[in-house]
This record gives sequence, C-alpha cells and structure tokens, in this order.
Amino acid sequence: MEAINNINPASLLDTLVSLVTAFALGGLIGIERQIRQRTAGLRTNTLVAVGSAVFVDMANRLGGHDGAVHVVAYVVSGIGFLGAGAIMKEGANVTGLNTAATLWGSAAVGACAGADLIGEAVIAALFVLASNTLLRPVVNRINRRPVNEEASEAIYRFYVICQRGSQGDVREKLVELLEAVNYPVRDVEQHAFGQSDAEIEATLYATAVDSHELDKVVALLEAQRGVLQAFWNSSSEE
Repeated sequence: MEAINNINPASLLDTLVSLVTAFALGGLIGIERQIRQRTAGLRTNTLVAVGSAVFVDMANRLGGHDGAVHVVAYVVSGIGFLGAGAIMKEGANVTGLNTAATLWGSAAVGACAGADLIGEAVIAALFVLASNTLLRPVVNRINRRPVNEEASEAIYRFYVICQRGSQGDVREKLVELLEAVNYPVRDVEQHAFGQSDAEIEATLYATAVDSHELDKVVALLEAQRGVLQAFWNSSSEE
C-alpha cells in the first residue's frame, strides 16, 4: 500500500522532466562521441546522465536538498571509478583521458537535471560539447607545432660511450660540464658497452633546457680522451 500512497502525479511529472532532460542532453553529448568512434559513445553517456539524474532526483524527493547534495558527492566518486576504467596506458601512451572527462561531464549534466536545475543542465551540456568540438582544432594546431626545447619540460638524459678504462674520468667530466651550465645531474649509471667500452647515462632534473647549451656539452665531451660518442635526448616520462 505504501507504494500506491507514494504515487504523486506532480512528483512523477517532475521526475519525467528531469529524466527526459538528462536523456536528451546526455544523448547529445554521446552522439558527438559516437561520431568520433570513442569508447564511451551514445549509450554510455546517455546512461551516465540518466543514472545520475535518477539518483539525485530520488534523493531530492526522499531527503530534500540535503539528501540530494550527499548523493551528488557519491555520484562524483562513482563516475571517477567508471572513468578510470576508460583510461588505458600502453608504454608512454595514455588514452581515454578525454573519454573519462566526458563521462564526468555527462554525470554533472544528469545531476543538474535530477536536481531540477534544467537551465544549468543545458548550459553544462553545451560547455561539454564545446570542449570536445570547438577546442579540437586548437589542440590539433598546437600539436602540429614543433617542440620548443627552451619552453618544454621533460626528462633529459645524457649518454656517453667511452673506453672502459676512462669511464671514471669521463663520468667526473660529464657531471662537471653539466653543473657548469646549471644543469645538475640527478642520477648517473654506468653499463658495459661491447667488449671493451662503457656507457655512462646521466639523468638531469626535470627542467626546461637550452638545446644549444647541451650541444656544446656534447662537443666538449667528445673532445675528451677516451670518449667515442656523446649525445642527449628527452622524454616525457621516466
């Protein structure tokens, strides 16, 4: 009987409006993702938005605004776990970050709809869509630009191939030259290289560098006795 007593046409209409809004806006975000063949497409984003709206609307009806606020906090945490499942790491490549962020945005849209903030839900959906569409050409243009070594920040490593009998002196000279141009060494490793040579690998602290200064260090090292080759490179992760 309690189920029958809980039937309230006004509340049902309010819930319907919230879910229709979440369905439409979540679907709009999902269509853009589906067109781009992303992992989380039309159905996933729509379900995230509708699910968030259902939980928030139910909490709003049962516990008022305070209850809805508590549920929103749990929705944010739950979507965080769902988004983590969309992120994949293969070597130095990380994919799915944008998909996870979009799911988070869809949840926010649904939560607004469930809290009867229809205008806010529409505005949030528009900004999520704008982030995935209007900013794409900007990102592509930035990515096509050559890397500016002076402005970039990465992990820089120096490699020196030398005769095994000279590796002690070469190592000291390498550290000395790098510190002279204000690039302190964080770690130095030595490895056997062939039958009679050794490789010295020096890792610098993550910093922005001047490639010309590092090239000068290379030239000075290659002029040292026992040094066969010297070079440096950079990477975005350790």
